[in-house]
Amino acid sequence: MNARPRPRNQAGVSSALLVAGAVLLFVGTLLHPMHEDPNDALRAFGEYSADHNWLFSHMAQLAGVVAMVAGMLLIIGRLFDGPARDFALLTIVFGAASLAAAAALQAVDGIALKAMVDAWAVADDAAKASLFNATFAVRQIEIGFAAVSAVLLGLTVLLANIALQQAKHCPVWMSLLGSAGAVGVLIGGVATAATGFSDIAMAANIPGSLVLLIWVVLLAVIELKRKPVEA
Repeated sequence: MNARPRPRNQAGVSSALLVAGAVLLFVGTLLHPMHEDPNDALRAFGEYSADHNWLFSHMAQLAGVVAMVAGMLLIIGRLFDGPARDFALLTIVFGAASLAAAAALQAVDGIALKAMVDAWAVADDAAKASLFNATFAVRQIEIGFAAVSAVLLGLTVLLANIALQQAKHCPVWMSLLGSAGAVGVLIGGVATAATGFSDIAMAANIPGSLVLLIWVVLLAVIELKRKPVEA
């Protein structure tokens, strides 16, 4: 066990980040229009861009992912002594990679499609046909980033659960809950890469993501209630 004292306010910061991230991610997901057909996506983004819901959605989602991973890594960073050290380091590496992939996903999905919506407003019929093809290409790139982001996030949470369990930082049932959510997101990421934003991918991603949201909130509560370790 780590013999260094753990400031109480540090636990409060990590807990607040976890809860805020979960809330922001949930709100951003509610606002986000999900479509399998790139033609429908283009039309729908035209409607969403009118009231700027697309901007709120992407900003909330990205902020939520950043806050959740930052809170988790703040906790993991205190496990560098003892048997959890290697898993803690791997968690930080995969966590940073998942943040980069999530940021790239939001950039592609938000900026590129918004630019196409603006072009759609002034395009003639011939240009609209080309925009459909361009939108499809953008959606393929988006699918790739979404798959990579999901896989990296799933691996991050799996490694975090191993590190937390080795450091005796959370009960076994919490590790099982977090691992179940991580496996769901991992399966969803693989399914997204293979089938796009299909019903199969959503069937794994949605419940997996919900379980992870519950897990980070519970982790925040446990972290906040944990007594500082005396030197």
